[in-house]
Amino acid sequence: MKHWHIDDVPWERFDPSLVEPDIVPLVKAAAMVERNGDEYALYLNSVFRDDPDFRQAANHWAEEEVQHGDALGRWATLADPSFDYPAAFARYRAGFKINTTADASIRGSRSGELIARCMVEIGTSSYYTALGEATREPVLQHICRLIAADEYRHFKLFYDHLRRYLEREKLTHLQRLRIALGRATESEDDELAFAYHVSNDPPGTPYDHGRCIGSYMVRAMRFYRFHHFDRGMGMMFKAVGLPPRGRLSRAAAHAAYRLVQWRRARYERALQSSSPAQPLARAA
Repeated sequence: MKHWHIDDVPWERFDPSLVEPDIVPLVKAAAMVERNGDEYALYLNSVFRDDPDFRQAANHWAEEEVQHGDALGRWATLADPSFDYPAAFARYRAGFKINTTADASIRGSRSGELIARCMVEIGTSSYYTALGEATREPVLQHICRLIAADEYRHFKLFYDHLRRYLEREKLTHLQRLRIALGRATESEDDELAFAYHVSNDPPGTPYDHGRCIGSYMVRAMRFYRFHHFDRGMGMMFKAVGLPPRGRLSRAAAHAAYRLVQWRRARYERALQSSSPAQPLARAA
């Protein structure tokens, strides 16, 4: 059962005067990725085909992910009435494919798959928390709080099943850490870049991965603050079997925060050098 319904969102409070133009493209892209949760559920059902308890949990997870996409898509349409959410998602589904009949996890084990899912939920929980704190628009604030809370619960869901599988598969801390870091680096793959493309570029525009991922990251990374990394790093350490609080976790959070700042500057320089006539606005 869902913890909230899209009709519970106070849509009547939408205030167009408080919409930040740089946030709208991010919400459009996020709607694509979240709405695609039902495809990931098919993949997870295939990988965990003989585990009915997990399959039921994955299907429930997917229902909430789809609702996230629909809520974000509805908000984006309010913010930009020219945005055709169903058409954009149709292009996304046609162009970004997942192997929904996989015989085994691409992570090498079921434990590895669950670690990767934990990492996704850590990232999304942190992201929607940051976005909700950054925007002044009250309906988007509300949606982001709801989604961030869902994503935190989803982390706990995958983590609970991870503990069950680790009793059989016995991955070492190093193996778990490698999977977690590997999944974290995949934020620059086609999933987000193509979502940005289909939801923000006019139909017929050629897909340019570098431009799209750069445009997304420059906007998204500006909203993160250290406390988002501090909380997220504690969750990551928990997933890989390390103490979630302590000097090591805090040092890792500082390093991640500095890395994101450096990457944002790098993306910004790359975009400015490729489009010198259209410099990007810097965050205050």
